[in-house]
Amino acid sequence: MMNNRSKQRSSAEHQRRGFLKLAGATGISLTFLSLRSAHAKTYLNLEQAQKLLLPNKSLTPSNVTLTDVQKKSIQAASKVRVRSNNVVAWKSGEGDWLLLEQIIGKHENIDMAFALDSQGRVLGMEVLTYRESYGHEIRHPKWRAQFHGKDSSERLKLDKQIKNISGATLSCRHVTDGVNRITQTWNLVLRHL
Repeated sequence: MMNNRSKQRSSAEHQRRGFLKLAGATGISLTFLSLRSAHAKTYLNLEQAQKLLLPNKSLTPSNVTLTDVQKKSIQAASKVRVRSNNVVAWKSGEGDWLLLEQIIGKHENIDMAFALDSQGRVLGMEVLTYRESYGHEIRHPKWRAQFHGKDSSERLKLDKQIKNISGATLSCRHVTDGVNRITQTWNLVLRHL
């Protein structure tokens, strides 16, 4: 039989083990989170992206707050969920657009800038900040060039009009979805401004 002193030691040992498990799990979680954020890489700021995408263009802020009806229309046309009511955009005097978007990667957001011409065709895109530990191949100019000239007239699909990158499938799919959403946003909202 256990005496009182043995029971106290056993209880204290149980508490110590529980604390060590909790401390270990917390430490692992914090290490994992810091490793995930350690992979964040900023490639360009917005001004640098604008110089690459719309060189020598003077841009005026044209931010838009989407109505619920507009959001539903964009979602229906693009088959992509509209996560924000706010469209962060700039417009040139010639009708070109620069849009700042957050595209979901596998787990984290990818900050991107997109340029559309006055007809809603993709002129280019740049990755500003990439937070995933893999899949950064979407920055490759040849992969991004597949989107040049695309507009709202067709819904782009990965492995159909847009080639996939092995190891970056979710980022490729979500960028493709983002282009569909952006071109439909231009078609249904921005072109009327």
